[in-house]
Amino acid sequence: MAEILSAIPTSGGPYFWAYMLAPQQYAPLAAWVTGWFNLIGQIAVTTGVDFALASFISTTAQVSNGYEPSAGKTLGIMAVLLLSHVIANMFSVRSLRYIIYFSIALNTVGISCLLLAVIATAKKHQSASFVFGKFFDGTAVEGTGAKGWSVRASPEYVAVCGVLIAQYTSVGYDASAHLCEETRKAVRDAPIGMLLAILGSAVMGFFAIIALLFSIQDFETVRSAPLPVLQIFMDSCGKGGGIVLMVIVLLSVWHCGLFSLTSNSRMMFAFARDGGIPHRLHIIDRRFKSPIRTVIFGACCSFLLALPSLGSKVAFTGTTSIATIGLYISYGIPIAMTLIFPRNFKRGPFHLGRASKIIAAVACLWIGFITIVFCLPYQDPITSQTLNYTPVALGIVGIWAFGSWYLWARRWFTGRCRNHCRVCIRQLDFLGEEMVYRTDTSESKGSTHERNGSASGKHARLKSSESTANKK
Repeated sequence: MAEILSAIPTSGGPYFWAYMLAPQQYAPLAAWVTGWFNLIGQIAVTTGVDFALASFISTTAQVSNGYEPSAGKTLGIMAVLLLSHVIANMFSVRSLRYIIYFSIALNTVGISCLLLAVIATAKKHQSASFVFGKFFDGTAVEGTGAKGWSVRASPEYVAVCGVLIAQYTSVGYDASAHLCEETRKAVRDAPIGMLLAILGSAVMGFFAIIALLFSIQDFETVRSAPLPVLQIFMDSCGKGGGIVLMVIVLLSVWHCGLFSLTSNSRMMFAFARDGGIPHRLHIIDRRFKSPIRTVIFGACCSFLLALPSLGSKVAFTGTTSIATIGLYISYGIPIAMTLIFPRNFKRGPFHLGRASKIIAAVACLWIGFITIVFCLPYQDPITSQTLNYTPVALGIVGIWAFGSWYLWARRWFTGRCRNHCRVCIRQLDFLGEEMVYRTDTSESKGSTHERNGSASGKHARLKSSESTANKK
């Protein structure tokens, strides 16, 4: 994805990549399907993050002062969180950079200090055999007499199901793409930023898990607690200290929801610009220099997606299950196209060299594997309340994407904006600047291919559109 981003730096991200990489006759269809999977996945991720944060706040308040949570109260807290994210996202990325800097410090220095405090104050530490060798099957629903999938199937099946939460945590790679039109020298800096974010999250996440596992005082107490991480904090640092540490975690999750909405709004902005959703949503506010309409629209969609939680937890889980699988499918389509139609892919300054096709193939195989895993049952016994409704959600999105295309969208959706309004001209100017920078960078490295201007037909059309827009 970083390699594709370096070659095609636009806030549209995966759907515009799919448009540029697909054959001309299939480009609009590829963009439409990829765009809708990405859009709905983005909305569901924002819903999942903010609803989880609202639940964490409710549970922390319950432990702290006896607060009695309910579905309605949790939804109300989520509405307040979304409102705070809307207010913060009303400003441009230049204004948001201070929040970004604070978030980086919080998620590195702050979390590191938190983990050190937990380890240092823990009365005892678990052994390495417990941390790395203990296996616990949590797939059995308590009170039903079920034995869990490690007995019904195998421990390996349970381990595979455990990939679900890891993939949910590691989603959102396309955020760097959606913000690249607000990034200088995006063909170089955006892909590097994407990889550094993944690397930093992986390292910090690994040490966080290890530190928490070593600091568990009583496994059964932690396992049965309404919020296990809070229980670990309180067992190590006392009730007051544990709640203070939990506040740091809540702040980190708040920033996650904030930037999820930021990425979501930029993707909607680009999709509206290219005609995938109502064109009026792509307007940039002159005062704040931010796509406020898509910020508000994205927050409203995320709130609406959380409404089923009032009636049924199962319905809410089913609606939000598309978050991870929807995004990964939208990632996989353009990656697969670099393998199927390699002539349409012209590398940017950042590329993987000979390893490109191998890594792309592995990525496609992995996405196919986890897509199947996402649809498997992970609770025992299987009832209407424990059934994995991800296949249903996936089917609904797939039917909508392909059905809407063949019913009406194929008559007018072209995959990119044809009427060059002021905002679209700015996009084309930006792309022109990035392509010039990419060419200059390639020439400085002795790239004869780029210097001679050899490009795909689509890149040629892009340059022609830039020229037309600049004249207008």
